[in-house]
Amino acid sequence: MAVKPWGGRFGQGTDALVEAYTESVSYDRRLWRQDIAGSRAHARMLAKQGILTGEEADTIVGGLDAVAAEIEAGTFMWQVGLEDVHMNIEARLTELIGPLGGKLHTGRSRNDQVALDFRLYADEALGDWGDCLKGLVEVLVDRAGEHTETLLPGCTHLQPAQPVSLAQHLLAYAAMFKRDFERVADARKRVRVSPLGAAALAGTTYPLDPLYTAEAVGFETAFTNSMDAVSDRDFAAEGLFCASLIMMHLSRLCEEIVMWANPRFGFVALPDAFATGSSIMPQKKNPDVAELMRGKTGRVYGSLVSLLTTLKGLPLAYNRDMQEDKEPFFDADDTVRASLRIMAEMLKVIGFRAERMREALSAGFLNATELADFLAARGLPFREAHHVAGRAVALAESRGIGIEALSLAELQELSPLVDADIFHTLAYETAVARRSARGGTGPTPVAAQLAELRQWLTLP
Repeated sequence: MAVKPWGGRFGQGTDALVEAYTESVSYDRRLWRQDIAGSRAHARMLAKQGILTGEEADTIVGGLDAVAAEIEAGTFMWQVGLEDVHMNIEARLTELIGPLGGKLHTGRSRNDQVALDFRLYADEALGDWGDCLKGLVEVLVDRAGEHTETLLPGCTHLQPAQPVSLAQHLLAYAAMFKRDFERVADARKRVRVSPLGAAALAGTTYPLDPLYTAEAVGFETAFTNSMDAVSDRDFAAEGLFCASLIMMHLSRLCEEIVMWANPRFGFVALPDAFATGSSIMPQKKNPDVAELMRGKTGRVYGSLVSLLTTLKGLPLAYNRDMQEDKEPFFDADDTVRASLRIMAEMLKVIGFRAERMREALSAGFLNATELADFLAARGLPFREAHHVAGRAVALAESRGIGIEALSLAELQELSPLVDADIFHTLAYETAVARRSARGGTGPTPVAAQLAELRQWLTLP
């Protein structure tokens, strides 16, 4: 049986059920790189402060490198009896270099150690999310650039509203994922704070230099309150909130892909590599990737709620409940990374069917607002112009045609302000082109959006 680091106080071994119930090494071994990085920095700091000799620190760091090599090679023997990643690594280090390995823990606790490991992991995860988000925005910008002249019905309430360009539609998602990138980048500022040196909760009597350790692991600063340092998991909750918004945005895009792939819409052709078939119906081509991604959104929401629930009743400082903080974050991290990469790859090859989008324009009277604006520009109060346009819709609907198919005489019966220019105004291209204000769907603002995003994508 493995010797517990805290075993001196106890005269009886841990019950086997308790051992299995309380271990975390089965999942927190994922933190081994971060644990070794933090331990290297801690050893170097101890030597700098004269708590260890330079030779002792070199020996410890060399031993940690050897442990890392074993883990990389898959020869490291993880022991559940040693509870967690930290004690597994420390125990193996001591086997390799002798009692000196026990000096590594001088001035620190597993409480500040795990807090640092988790922050290092979260920082890497959020950085990767940011890279994936930028990659997805780049794909959306590229596809939008291909479809500045492709028109489709823009909807509100999922009902045809006004014609828009496909570029504008795709750039709306680019704007969402750009905000996600900015949110993640801002969250990392609060992740990159080293808690090492806080020890268990009250600080330490050793003359440590937490700012040195923070710099050594690549963080900007260190904790200001030792009790907060070991009990703070805001950074993980904030990261999961960012993950939840990312998945929500992905889910909205997935919903549209699912709808657009339905033959009733037919706006997209699913690539074979990102679709599945049916075991009984040969004709089926199912948008399973988008559906599953949409479903995984709830999984990430659950991770956020799980962590918030774990934290909500905890007194200061560290409590073992916090062992439950990592699995939700790990699961969300895996989901977000995979989802962003898969969405980017799927959007690169998805087929947008411009002709079907064009056909759909005539089905929803999307140029009714153009008629109202036309009349308002000729002096009719907009509310009255709105009623005239509504009567035009009713007339066209009763005849099974679009407003643009009504004759000039029929339109003039509805309002004498109508003249032959109305047919140019009712053209869908005209309707889109007239939306030339900032952020609109017209060619000029769409070009501006594309230019702005392309410039943003070049920034470090």
